[in-house]
Amino acid sequence: MKTYGQFCSVAKALDVIGDRWTILILRELLLQGPCRYTDLANGLPGIASNLLSDRMRSLEEAGLVRREAAPPPVASTLFHLTERGRATEPFVAALARWGIPYVEVTPAPGDEFRPYWYPFSVSTFLRDRDPDAPPATLQLVTPIGSWAIAVGPDGPDVREGIAVEPDLTLEGPAQLILGLLSGARTLDEARATGLTVTGDAALLGSFPLVPA
Repeated sequence: MKTYGQFCSVAKALDVIGDRWTILILRELLLQGPCRYTDLANGLPGIASNLLSDRMRSLEEAGLVRREAAPPPVASTLFHLTERGRATEPFVAALARWGIPYVEVTPAPGDEFRPYWYPFSVSTFLRDRDPDAPPATLQLVTPIGSWAIAVGPDGPDVREGIAVEPDLTLEGPAQLILGLLSGARTLDEARATGLTVTGDAALLGSFPLVPA
């Protein structure tokens, strides 16, 4: 077993999840929920099958993942996060926020993409400051997909598709919307570079933006 050999909580945490692909496996289980092996592989383009098997075995041994045999019609082994595994969500979300400046540009040639990755990055910035305010519905329309997001004090509820009567619609390049919601771009800058804003733009002021 690889180890940094340091009596430090950061080093001990990295002993468990610091290997390449491990945090992305946690991302998939956080976003997809219980997964078959093939679901995980589909969300991890580029990973070798034997490496995925090795990482899953390590996560099970560390108590972050458990497996169960699902009955028909699934009739397959499902991998679940344990309570300890779900506790990784805050720092996976923190990594998503920290990494925004690196995706607020045109994707590099050959970059893989899965539509469910995008709303996770967006939702890390959306939490209503006022716990007594009614939920607001934010509609995102991009070339890679459309999402309706209900934002309230308990966090965002993300649904793929079009909302009936959204309070605010942001339409434009996906990376431009990320730049706006992360605080990397002002509303005027985003509009000037291709963002269309419909509805109550003042709602953007109710979300606690995290500097990118």
